[in-house]
Amino acid sequence: MTRTKRGWRNAAAIVLGALIAVAPGQVARAESVLKFVPHADLAIIDPYATGAYITRNYGYMVYDTLFALDNAYKPQPQMVERWKASDDKLNWTFTLRDGLKWHDGQPVRAADVVASLKRWGVRNDSYGQPLLAAASAIEASDDKTFRIALKTLFPVLEALGTLTSPTPFMLPERLAETDPFTQIKEAIGSGPFKMVMAEWRPGHQVVFTKNADYVPRTEPPLWATGGKRVKLDRVEWNYIPDPLTAWQALAGGEVDYWENLANDYVPMASHDPNVAVTSSLGFIGTMRFNHLYPPFDNIKMRQAVLAVLDQRDFMAAMAGDPSNWRTCPSVFACDWEAADPPGGEALSGPRDYDKAKRLIAEAGYKGERIALLDAADIPQLHAEALVANDLLKRLGLNVDLVTAEWGTVVKRVNDKAPPEQG
Repeated sequence: MTRTKRGWRNAAAIVLGALIAVAPGQVARAESVLKFVPHADLAIIDPYATGAYITRNYGYMVYDTLFALDNAYKPQPQMVERWKASDDKLNWTFTLRDGLKWHDGQPVRAADVVASLKRWGVRNDSYGQPLLAAASAIEASDDKTFRIALKTLFPVLEALGTLTSPTPFMLPERLAETDPFTQIKEAIGSGPFKMVMAEWRPGHQVVFTKNADYVPRTEPPLWATGGKRVKLDRVEWNYIPDPLTAWQALAGGEVDYWENLANDYVPMASHDPNVAVTSSLGFIGTMRFNHLYPPFDNIKMRQAVLAVLDQRDFMAAMAGDPSNWRTCPSVFACDWEAADPPGGEALSGPRDYDKAKRLIAEAGYKGERIALLDAADIPQLHAEALVANDLLKRLGLNVDLVTAEWGTVVKRVNDKAPPEQG
């Protein structure tokens, strides 16, 4: 599978004064509400069913993990109280913390963990599937203890704490026993917030309320680790796909936080005394071929596109000013040592249309339809799709630009049916 990856900076905008601390000893107070504009619509609430970040972000609201990564990328315990490994690192035993409860009031049990890991393992190909292959047993010893026995060495803690989506969020056993490829329809976790299903309006709004039964760890919060102490009664995700409308809502005080501030609005937001613009780690953009079916099941077709793809064309359309983005010939983030791998010149070297057309001829391309998914409600992804559409057409390929909202795109990405079926 050939992949291209581009990194771009992103910014979040916050209305100053939106997050208000409550004085100690205050008895009566108004409900604290954060109104948040997410980067995409939440269409899938099964945390294992998609790699979409919007589902992962929802997951961190509703669910909890056994381990998590700190700011040094080291796994630290979350739901786990203590653990031990045998000297040969092939047998691992874990004990859960006291006081863990599901949102329906039932206690969290080791059997829930085992069922969750087995279901997650099927859907996560970076850590989950290798863990299942390396393990001879994943089983509960009692209600608080579970064990993982390995046939070969494996980075167990890194797997249990991975931030990679789908993330290993824990589910109740009755939900985790659902077939991994059948989406669950309930949002029952043990995390710091509860999803209010009655107020979920796909394409518009998701509502979360504080989980009064949540017991945070005693350690201070550090990235994805430590105590998650909830200081809000209610969080409202208000999906606003149009950047102008989102900016007007933020500037007018109708919302408090815009997660993915469009680049065109950064200067305006930066000069507004009531708005704080914060930079984050940024995003990595990825385009993926459907290599299950023609024409991109043929490696020469994938190589043909790679021969002419210029990351700079995409980044200029997606993020504008070059100060907002960087390129590197890698599937890894640009700051990593692995961001300049052997063979990277295939993506960073001179673009060669003659080579591309020769490869297409050698592949025997017969005009098969190519469905290019376009998430038109996310400006950066829409721009990416338009550039890709132009590129493929210049190669003489039969491209059908399929425009839809992000939620629909996510569902279609998970569909392995042939393109001619939709």
